[in-house]
Amino acid sequence: MSTANSRTGSAGSFLGLLLLAALLAGCAVGPDFKRPAAPGLSNYTEKTLATETSTAPTRFGEKQILVEGLGIKAQWWRTLGSPALNNLISQAFEAGPTLAAARANLRQAEELAAAQAGSSLYPQVEGGLGAQRQRMSPAGQGLSGDAREFSLYWADLDLHYNLDLSGMNRRSLEALAARADYRSFELQAAQLNLAGNIALAAIDRARLAAQLEASAAMVRAQEEQLGLAHERVRIGQASADETLSLQAQLEQTRADLPALRKQMQQREHLLAVLAGRAPGAGGIPAFTLSDFTLPSELPLVLPSELARRRPDIQAAEALLHAANADYGVAIARLYPQVNLSAGLGSQALSTGALFGGSSTIWNLLGQLTQPLLKPGLPAEKRAALAALDAAAANYQSVVLEALREVADVLRAVENDAQALTALASADNAALASLRSIERQYELGAAGYLEVLTAQEQAQQIRIRTVAAQAGRLVNSVALYQALGGGLEPLSD
Repeated sequence: MSTANSRTGSAGSFLGLLLLAALLAGCAVGPDFKRPAAPGLSNYTEKTLATETSTAPTRFGEKQILVEGLGIKAQWWRTLGSPALNNLISQAFEAGPTLAAARANLRQAEELAAAQAGSSLYPQVEGGLGAQRQRMSPAGQGLSGDAREFSLYWADLDLHYNLDLSGMNRRSLEALAARADYRSFELQAAQLNLAGNIALAAIDRARLAAQLEASAAMVRAQEEQLGLAHERVRIGQASADETLSLQAQLEQTRADLPALRKQMQQREHLLAVLAGRAPGAGGIPAFTLSDFTLPSELPLVLPSELARRRPDIQAAEALLHAANADYGVAIARLYPQVNLSAGLGSQALSTGALFGGSSTIWNLLGQLTQPLLKPGLPAEKRAALAALDAAAANYQSVVLEALREVADVLRAVENDAQALTALASADNAALASLRSIERQYELGAAGYLEVLTAQEQAQQIRIRTVAAQAGRLVNSVALYQALGGGLEPLSD
């Protein structure tokens, strides 16, 4: 057989081995990943939920209806009806460092998966050029003659390929792809949490502003009460103990003003940081309760759907998938590995002849390696199995926590609506009592001190009513968050 035929036959055998590798590529040891079963529950709470909330004759006292299957838009915060909030969240999505970090982590995970795919799924080809100066002495071979010096140049191409009969490379790639999915869901969760945190901080800022206003009105009423008490003491109609009691009550109420102001300013600082700016940069809207509207309809999904839509649950599932693939890698390391390599090159005594009249050299190599005495490999397999069990337990924990969050919010929607109904009735009664005492005062049937007392009582109830009003907005935001936001991916 000629040299050309030998080379052709060898190359054909090598290509045949590559074809065999392609046919075996569908085989991989270790368990294939199966998505965990979704919760088979039909309710979040033991007792049936009311589909409609109670109403109250006050701001945010409207009825809310829980609608099963109601679509949730990606920009769900627009249901609160605040253009200022919408703009702030849009700015946060563009400038927020938290989302920038999450996007960078996602890109890194995707590139790592691409790098693994490029280095393990396809043959690797390397080219080389070399030169060396040699001195050869015939005496070393028992011959006569003078030593001779010459230069040797070569160029070659080397090809390497792992047959991956056990599927270790494919399992490694599967694990990296699952971790890239985890980073994607992590980004969605970061977007959901950022929007929710901004909405909650804005509502809380509005609540504190309303309570600060009511507390300031209470201070003014108590100051007038104290002034009247001092006058009564002067004319002998009251004792000094009465003024001391009123003074203590006034100062206690005054002490509440800086505390409320501090909390409100802290919410403004938080909003600035969430939006990706320094607290001193300004530009944060002065949110008030009048900026918001209460959503008339709230979404409700089955627990089985919740497990397929919340990004934190999907992220936990991706980690479970990665742990399953890592377990497959640990198993594959116990199996034989087959590596193929081939080389083609030329040698010459001058660079000009390197690609012309040079001598051609080639080689083909097949190598099989089987672990025989590696006590660490079984331990690595057991460790990977333990990691898989931990990922499965973590997934169950995340699902249960999600179910609890939804159940808590649904009960809050129901109970806080009832609380606002009672507080609205108390608020209306206090205002009616105040108006009655004011009329009596105008007719001379009541003293001004009674008017001031009624004003103080009305402001105290107003502060609690404001908190309950803001609570209904907070519950609406919390429910959207607990359900995982919209099904559409939020814009990057």
